[in-house]
Amino acid sequence: MAQFDNPSQLVAAARETYTAGYRQINGYSPFPIEALDEAIGFKRTTLPLIVLAGGLLGGIGGFFMQYWMEVMDYPIIVGGKPFNSWPAFIPITFECTVLAAAFAAVLGMLALNKLPQPYHPVFNAPSFDLATRDSFFLVIESKDPKFEHDEAVRFLKSLESREVVDVEL
Repeated sequence: MAQFDNPSQLVAAARETYTAGYRQINGYSPFPIEALDEAIGFKRTTLPLIVLAGGLLGGIGGFFMQYWMEVMDYPIIVGGKPFNSWPAFIPITFECTVLAAAFAAVLGMLALNKLPQPYHPVFNAPSFDLATRDSFFLVIESKDPKFEHDEAVRFLKSLESREVVDVEL
């Protein structure tokens, strides 16, 4: 793990690290850095598809729940309307769509971010508590296919970092 003084150094180092062939890298900073996700190679997220699927399932489920209750399970003639009076089903269908999409968004975000994660090995680094105040960190994970300890340390030191430390698992 390498420590940097400002966000521009972190982004530049992340770009060089990605260009060097490392893929299991991550950056930590006290605030969001717009260019960092692109620099470390994040691709587009699948969260919109998860939300869409949740919304579609919720809408279809809400509609057919009402259809089942009104047409199959307990049909009641109200005002001479047919049993399958779909305009009456629209409000509940909409609410079920929104509810299921919201649940899918929250659960999908938690799953894709691997949260909750109460412990991570970077918490063992001596100065990592500065990541919430005024320091910026770049981590090359040991599970990276290109990772060799001595080479990774040498590479991180060449990026003009303030400090390079090993993170104990």
